[in-house]
Amino acid sequence: MDARPKVTPLTRPTARRSHVSPLGVHVTPDGGVDVAVVASHATGVDLCLIDVVDPSRDERDPARYRERRVPLDGPTYGVWHAHVPGVAPGQRYGFRAHGPWDPAAGHRHNPAKLLVDPYARGLVGEVAYGPETLGSPGRPRSGDPSTPDGRWWLADPYGEPDEVDSIAHVPHAVVMPALPGPAPLSRPRVPWSDTVIYEAHVRGLTQLNPDVPEELRGTYAGVAHPATIAHLQALGVTTLELLPIHASVSEPRLVAQGLTNYWGYQTLGFFAPHARYATKGAQEAGPAAVLDEVRGMVHLLHEAGIEVILDVVYNHTCEGGEDSLHLSWRGLDNAMYYVHDGGTPARLADVTGTGNSLDFRRVRVVQMALDSLRYWAEVVGVDGFRFDLAVTLARGHYGFDPDHPFLVGLQTDPVLSGLKLVAEPWDVGPRGWRTGQFPPPVAEWNDKFRDSVRAFWLDAPRQGSRGQPMHGMRELATRLAGSADLFGHSDPPLVRGPVASINFVTAHDGFTLADLVAFDHKHNWANGEDNRDGHGHNLSWNHGVEGHAPEGDDASTEPWSTVVPLRRRSQRNLLAMTLLAAGTPMLTAGDEIGRSQRGNNNAYALDDETSWLGWDVDDAARHLLETARFLVGLRRRHAALRAESFFLGKPRPGETLPDLLWFDAGGSPMDHDAWNVAGRRVIQMLRTGPGAGESDVLLVLNGGLDDVEVHLPQPLDGAGAWERVWSSTWDTPEEPEEEPLTCPVTLEALSVEVFVAPR
Repeated sequence: MDARPKVTPLTRPTARRSHVSPLGVHVTPDGGVDVAVVASHATGVDLCLIDVVDPSRDERDPARYRERRVPLDGPTYGVWHAHVPGVAPGQRYGFRAHGPWDPAAGHRHNPAKLLVDPYARGLVGEVAYGPETLGSPGRPRSGDPSTPDGRWWLADPYGEPDEVDSIAHVPHAVVMPALPGPAPLSRPRVPWSDTVIYEAHVRGLTQLNPDVPEELRGTYAGVAHPATIAHLQALGVTTLELLPIHASVSEPRLVAQGLTNYWGYQTLGFFAPHARYATKGAQEAGPAAVLDEVRGMVHLLHEAGIEVILDVVYNHTCEGGEDSLHLSWRGLDNAMYYVHDGGTPARLADVTGTGNSLDFRRVRVVQMALDSLRYWAEVVGVDGFRFDLAVTLARGHYGFDPDHPFLVGLQTDPVLSGLKLVAEPWDVGPRGWRTGQFPPPVAEWNDKFRDSVRAFWLDAPRQGSRGQPMHGMRELATRLAGSADLFGHSDPPLVRGPVASINFVTAHDGFTLADLVAFDHKHNWANGEDNRDGHGHNLSWNHGVEGHAPEGDDASTEPWSTVVPLRRRSQRNLLAMTLLAAGTPMLTAGDEIGRSQRGNNNAYALDDETSWLGWDVDDAARHLLETARFLVGLRRRHAALRAESFFLGKPRPGETLPDLLWFDAGGSPMDHDAWNVAGRRVIQMLRTGPGAGESDVLLVLNGGLDDVEVHLPQPLDGAGAWERVWSSTWDTPEEPEEEPLTCPVTLEALSVEVFVAPR
């Protein structure tokens, strides 16, 4: 059997010389394509047109394919290009790069390896995790001892180039038809002050939902199904943030252990959607149908008034370290695309913890990211992006730079600057924590909010239950007021407002809400890393017993009869902080119905019931959902809970009342000395309604372990009497029958109450 692909070289006259077109492969009206690819250190690049000539052969058999090679012109400013006639949409293709194999200098050109176009808008096929997908000869390494046949291959980083052809072992790019932007492009354009973000995974959101047809579960179409949309609308979500849907692959180690990178943070294509999230019919019809399904999902969500934000991963690629995969960027221009340490031999500088980091000091890397963002905004129609490890995207020659060209591009680009842009403001490199330091209009995940809320409501009570001091009131108050200490530094000051703070207590990375109140320690044994992975500093509290009650245990018996009600109250406290604080709230999918990952706080490798939402909910889950809906609705009804600008603590121009006041348990205004009282655990936060007819809202917090009598402050001028509208002591948001409100109010231990004074 001939183990080589059939190769038909095409001479240079077949490909007409061309100007340097936009990067990628684009169809032209004359029935051909314009081709352009960056490979600035290469001595030659071939466009490889691939045809399946023998479908009866296995996909890993090179003889299944015929390859026609078209030499490209160049390089013109580092770009190889041509116009190639007679190439239609649906054509498979890749690139082969010729040039120096000099790993010590950072160059890894190997024409035996078919390379994925970094600008490919559609991909077919899967990566094979063997020596064929390495640039140099590799050695096998054992996987999980429990699966002795599991192996993954590691390349010799500085060995000679491997001569095995990879055409049958890598995905193929596909020429896509020309696509206009959504017409008409009708974005919901929800104001930041009204925004409620819901972070979800395409597959996990609907995989177990019985109200979604089986063939649509776990797909883009399933996300846009009426049952899914109805849940989001009833919850009050305005903006759906999807974990990565760019084409991705799993790390070789995970595959060898029978796992997968479920979260999708190993990108293979920044322009192509991940095909496995499409319906079976769309996958069989090809990449154009997959893209249509993604566009249809966005369109239907827009019709329902819901925005779509994509979690995007431009800080690194799926190729890993020097000893790992050789699929695209590594073979085209390794020295340009990736950050190196500047030494000899050249080694990758890893500030992402993944083995490689894209080099945003390079113009072509910045261009690739911006081109990708515009494509998803204009062609797919998404409303914004959340940037994973965003500090890497703004690292210049001397570290993080708030005036980095990439950030300037986001601020000035006519397409991108009007979208919702959110940074994860850290990476794992030197001085990588930069919360509050990104320029407008970029908002940021506020890890200080997460940690302050957890510390006050969980970690401090855990310590207090053991007789240790309890702290955290001042820090929590700062976060409830919008974190001006972090986001107020700008020129001029305070222009970003509290909406720049994405307030969250849980996210995909970490404990779920239900696990946060049930585990003191992470339980990540299913990840194949002996529980070494994931955060160890969780500020969680199991309330006295580690884990959830075993199935079948009677919740009315000890210890569960004591522990479970406290856990449920703690969940309600955390939801209240997230949804009622100044800033932009973000909920994690499933927290509203008590989803558990059985104590796993890093379930990135588990594409199973551990990570999927379970929709078979009990009474407790329904009550939690009702509470979440109520709190989102409370925020929506009262402008005092949706601050657009930082509080001044005094009347704003044209108004007579201060916008924010703080009181102690006795109803006295908080002064400097009061804020410095050690161990203070009770506080009252009064936010006045901005404008005529808007009610004042009072949040009263008791973070202590004992009930406390609280004297509510007198309603401000023009307001009616205080009305209690919600208490975290209530199992459901429906107010139980009680006597008329009297003063003082008894506030139970570890509880939040909300009062409204109508105007």
